[in-house]
Amino acid sequence: MAGTLAACGSSDGGQGSGDSKTVTLVSHNSWAASKGVIAAFEKQSGYKVNVLEDGDAGQAVNKAILTKDNPQGDVFFGVDNTLLSRALDNGLFQPYEAKGSDRIAPEYRADQEQHRVTPVDTGDICVNYDKKYFADHELDPPRSFDDLVKPEYKNLLVTENASTSSPGLGFLLGTAAKYGDGGWEGYWKKLKANGVKVVDGWEQAYNEEFSGSAGGKKAKGDRPLVVSYASSPPVEVVYTDPKPSSAPTGVAQGTCFRQVEYAGLLSNAKNTEGGKAFLDFLISERFQEDMPLNMYVYPVREGAEVPPEFVKYGPQAKDPETMDPAKIADRRDQWVKSWTSLVLK
Repeated sequence: MAGTLAACGSSDGGQGSGDSKTVTLVSHNSWAASKGVIAAFEKQSGYKVNVLEDGDAGQAVNKAILTKDNPQGDVFFGVDNTLLSRALDNGLFQPYEAKGSDRIAPEYRADQEQHRVTPVDTGDICVNYDKKYFADHELDPPRSFDDLVKPEYKNLLVTENASTSSPGLGFLLGTAAKYGDGGWEGYWKKLKANGVKVVDGWEQAYNEEFSGSAGGKKAKGDRPLVVSYASSPPVEVVYTDPKPSSAPTGVAQGTCFRQVEYAGLLSNAKNTEGGKAFLDFLISERFQEDMPLNMYVYPVREGAEVPPEFVKYGPQAKDPETMDPAKIADRRDQWVKSWTSLVLK
């Protein structure tokens, strides 16, 4: 899988993290920040920022682990609570307690003894639905995991591969949290029998297969249900001109799993000081308040303001499924192996 190197700011992009004046961020493909906010960091810190986007989160984490002895950059962003133990167990990060860490809400903090990662954002992985499809078919949209296996929703859902995609893995963990060790496999057998479609990553699922997104409409996607985020509906409002009075997509609130994304200073990073400055920046009030309408996630910094349209169209799930990180670490790989055997073969 090839990543693309893109310069954010006036860097020449050619020297990478070997240049002490350049800090290189390695991320999944959903990284986004306002040019003005990046420019302010560059001016204040004296570092130029390069961003290396490296596929879906699961792929990006795996590649970062494989290249940890000679990393592609200085900071990695986008490892979430579903994959965190894999990154930590493989020595992906070196310790650094970012300035402002005390302002991060306690429920999002992790690895508090060693500070190898810094929480950056949170969101809920949930099934989204195409409102028009369900109105046209005079069918109520699903509200829960249980609903998704009902015959009226046959051949309607697309999800991501749990072994390569963080939302796909989050959806699997949500079902494991809901139905337990003894029940999640039976649930997925029913979901498979009900015609669930599995694709490699979120971009394909949401922007190609899902009939409710702007991209999916252009691609003539025919699946009105997709595993995405509770914060996806605002995207369909903010980027539409003229703006609709309500979001064209909705969220099945009974299908959500709480996700937290982290960043860390890569082991063997060539520009550790630049990396530390960038981690400080990621939890600064300015970046945290810029983030919602760029990456469509919620800030983790206490007191950070969230734009009103984000609150209106993409509220956080009221009662998402959650799972202890230790349990994820203990069971994840076996669950993914079993899921792959069950669903993909």
